[in-house]
Amino acid sequence: MAWLIVSEPKNPAPANEAGGVSTEMTSAKVEAPTAGSALNALDSVAVKGRAPKTDYKRSQFGDGWQLISGCDTRNIILRRDLTNAIVSDDCKITSGTLNDPYTGKIITFVRGESTSALVQIDHVVALSNAWQTGAQQLSPNQRVALANDPLELLAVDGSANQQKSDGDAATWLPPNKPFRCQYVARQIAVKIKYQLWMTIAEKQAIQTVLEWCPNQTLPA
Repeated sequence: MAWLIVSEPKNPAPANEAGGVSTEMTSAKVEAPTAGSALNALDSVAVKGRAPKTDYKRSQFGDGWQLISGCDTRNIILRRDLTNAIVSDDCKITSGTLNDPYTGKIITFVRGESTSALVQIDHVVALSNAWQTGAQQLSPNQRVALANDPLELLAVDGSANQQKSDGDAATWLPPNKPFRCQYVARQIAVKIKYQLWMTIAEKQAIQTVLEWCPNQTLPA
């Protein structure tokens, strides 16, 4: 059985109180950002208005999850992000435990028609957002790569993922406030990797978050 190996923490910071798109944090600001920080990397992301959503559809990013050595991307990410994951002979994750980064909740995952959706795989940069911020200019193969890139994907609470919908950082941030720095850093990394841009409001919201954690690094 072959798995795509990536290095990611399975236990995000503990939850704080929930709270819309507020970027208020509870700790004091620290020193100036280091050279390799997400805050400094943010300056390399272009700022433009959103392109029209015309012609956007999920199939522009491939027909569902990609297969890698017989395992689909969804199950690869579940295997990465769940603890105590049980894997079937056909590469399906049948059970495990998620320390949800978006809410801070502990979710017991059991594969099934009525239970699988409790844990969903989020595109950290929503695909419709990507479409409106440069992905229209990518090749079909590049868009498939984006939609299946482990950098772009997180296993999360299903209801939080639905609440986020296609929002960017200006309209939605994880209720689990201690995770917000990691969340926006991942968005920056994705936008840099695929040469996507941000709107003014999106960049300002990300910058406000990172001012509380100026030495937050980009994910590998």
